Amino acid sequence: MKRVLISGGSRGIGAATVEKFASLGYKVAFIYRSNDNKAAELCEKTGAFSVKGDVSNPDEARLAVETSFEYLGGIDVLVSNAGVSHIAQICDTDDGEWRRIMDTNLSASFYLCREVSRIMVKEHWGRIITVGSVWGRCGASCEVAYSASKAGVRGLTMALAKELAPSGITVNCVEPGIIDTDMNKCFDDEALREICDEIPAGRLGRAEEVAELIAFLASDSASYINGQCIAVDGGWCI
Repeated sequence: MKRVLISGGSRGIGAATVEKFASLGYKVAFIYRSNDNKAAELCEKTGAFSVKGDVSNPDEARLAVETSFEYLGGIDVLVSNAGVSHIAQICDTDDGEWRRIMDTNLSASFYLCREVSRIMVKEHWGRIITVGSVWGRCGASCEVAYSASKAGVRGLTMALAKELAPSGITVNCVEPGIIDTDMNKCFDDEALREICDEIPAGRLGRAEEVAELIAFLASDSASYINGQCIAVDGGWCI
């Protein structure tokens, strides 16, 4: 039985990923920051193990990995998914908000990858999947901090893929477009219709569709896919 650790696992893409890996027979642990009720519901539904912690803090990220490792008995797959968004013009984005976005979206991924890499290198096998965004590829107006953080995730992914490949570890990035999750509840119906008009597929994506790609990249079938940043955006960022 393979073992997977997922950050940001209590809702949205993270929760869908927990459910997907559980359905495939993986032993699953996930990290969440604050939503105790949703985490408990997901554990009951899937049999997964939850760890409460703020992965933007390096000490809490390390403890979360250690706790998950002890429960799982090892970590074969890491899905670094935790993320937050912020919509504002650059002049209205203060230093604290910039740090919050960068710490949660980029630094947390670095902390988790660093801790899990130590485990995987010893085993000479592993799969790391980061979750970026199409905005890290093409940028979004009024989302400078978010776009910059997700562009950083792209760079982290590609560099780490080269570093860890000799140890039998692949590192890839999944870049969702607009997905029907709580993160995008800030848009009203009219704004969502306008967005869908710009997407060749003509609709928002589903969290389950992102989870499918994540699970594939963790599989043996994806053993020669490394250092790639793959969009799940309905053709939006072509």
